[in-house]
Amino acid sequence: MRNFMDKDFLLTTEFAQRLYHEFAAQTPIIDYHCHIPPKEIAEDVRFSTITQVWLGADHYKWRQMRSNGVPERYITGDASDFEKFEKWAETLERAIGNPLYHWSHLELQRYFSIYEPLTKANAARIYEECNKKLKEPSMSARGLILRSNVRLLCTTDDPIDDLRWHKQLAGDKSFPVRVLPAFRPDNALYIEKETFADYIEKLGAVCGRKIVSFSDLTQCLSERLAYFCSLGCKVSDHGLSYVMYEPCTKEQANAIFQKKLAGGKLLPAEELQYKTALLTYLGQEYHRLGLVMQLHYGVKRNNNRYLFNQIGPDTGFDCIDNYTPSACLADFLNGLAETNQLPKTVLYSLNPIDNAAIGSIIGCFQDDSAIAKVQHGSAWWFNDNKTGMEEQMTSLANLGLLSNFIGMLTDSRSFLSYTRHEYFRRILCNLIGQWVDAGEYPANLAFLGSVVQDISFGNCNRYFDFQLSD
Repeated sequence: MRNFMDKDFLLTTEFAQRLYHEFAAQTPIIDYHCHIPPKEIAEDVRFSTITQVWLGADHYKWRQMRSNGVPERYITGDASDFEKFEKWAETLERAIGNPLYHWSHLELQRYFSIYEPLTKANAARIYEECNKKLKEPSMSARGLILRSNVRLLCTTDDPIDDLRWHKQLAGDKSFPVRVLPAFRPDNALYIEKETFADYIEKLGAVCGRKIVSFSDLTQCLSERLAYFCSLGCKVSDHGLSYVMYEPCTKEQANAIFQKKLAGGKLLPAEELQYKTALLTYLGQEYHRLGLVMQLHYGVKRNNNRYLFNQIGPDTGFDCIDNYTPSACLADFLNGLAETNQLPKTVLYSLNPIDNAAIGSIIGCFQDDSAIAKVQHGSAWWFNDNKTGMEEQMTSLANLGLLSNFIGMLTDSRSFLSYTRHEYFRRILCNLIGQWVDAGEYPANLAFLGSVVQDISFGNCNRYFDFQLSD
C-alpha cells in the first residue's frame, strides 16, 4: 500500500519518479491563462483566514458542497468563515476520487506544511494552523506567487479595462514576476445579450467616440488591442458555446450591428454571421500583431435559473454542452488560413469527446511559421482531473506531437491554485513513465527529461514569445 500523497504521489514507476523529481519539480511556472484580479497582486493583498483564500471564489468547491447537501448560507452566504471551512472539510472527506481531494491536500502541503488529511474531526485545529501561517510575510498575494515559482502570468481583461494595475506592476521593480493582460472581447461578441448596446456605448466612451457602425467597432477594438500590446499582451481569449462559421460580408455585418443597436430582434443566423465576421476580423488582427488566439468552447452557462438568479454568474451553474460541431471549427480556421491570416491558436473544448476531433483538425493547419502552430489546449475545467489530463495528452500523442504541447494553466481565481501545475506534471511524468516501462519508447532519461521541461515551461515560453530565460 502506498503512503497518502507522499513525494511519489501519482508516480507509479521508477522512471516516472526520476522524470518528475529531476526535471519537472523545479521547473518554473508560466500561467498563461488565469482569472486572478491584477488589483490584488498590485496591492499585495493578505488573507485573514484560509476560507478567504481557499473558498472565496472557488465554484469548483461550491458545486461539491451543494452535492453534499450543504445549505447555500455556508457556501456563498453569510455564515462565518469557520463555519464555511468546516462544511468544506465535511464535504472534502467524502470526495473520494475527486480531483478537489488532491488539489486541496496539495495546497495544504505546499503552502501550510500540513500533511494529514482534512476531516470534520480536525477541521478546527487545521483552520487555526492555516490562519496562523497566513500571518507570515511570505503568505501575501505576491508571496504566494513567488513561492510557487511563477515567472509570468496572464490575467483576463476586457477591452474597456484601463489596465491601471498592469501599468503599476510593470513599473514595480520589487516584484520580479511579469503580469501581462490578455485580451478578452467577449462582451463585444455576444450580440444576443440585452446588455450589448450598453457595452458598445461604454467601449465607444473609452475610445473617445460614438460607435455607430461595424467599421467603428472593429477600429475601436484594434485601438484597444494596440493599447493592450503596449503593455505586453501576447494572447487573446474567447469564451464560446461553440466555434461558429456563417460567412458574412462587411456590409451584412454592419446591417446586423446597426439593427441590434436600433433595438431590432436578430435572427439566429444573423447572430452567427455577426460573430463569424467579428471573430474573423480579430483573428486577422492577432495574426498581424503576432498574438495567440485562445478559443474556449463547449460550455452551456448559467443553468439552474432559480439559484443563478439569486447568486449570479461564475458560481457553479455551468455545464458541458455537446453541441460542438467540428466542421464549423474547421471552416472557421480555414477561413483565416485561406488568406494566410491564421494566428497561432489554442483550442479547448469542455466536452472530452472532442479530443480526437481537435487532434485531427489541428493537423490540417500546421505549417512552418511556428512549431505546433495550432495547439490542442490542456484539459479544461471539468476535465482538469487525472482522467481528463491523461485522455487529452494521450489523444494529442496519438494524433500529433505531445512533445510540442504548451502544457498546463490554472484558469483560476485563487492564489493557491499553482499546485495544479504540480498535479499536471506528476500525471505527465507518470504517463511517459508508463510508456517507457511498457517498452513503447526508449528509456532515454536526458531526452525525455528535456521533453518534460519543454511541456512544463519551454514550449509555452517560445510559443507565446515571452522571452523568459530558462
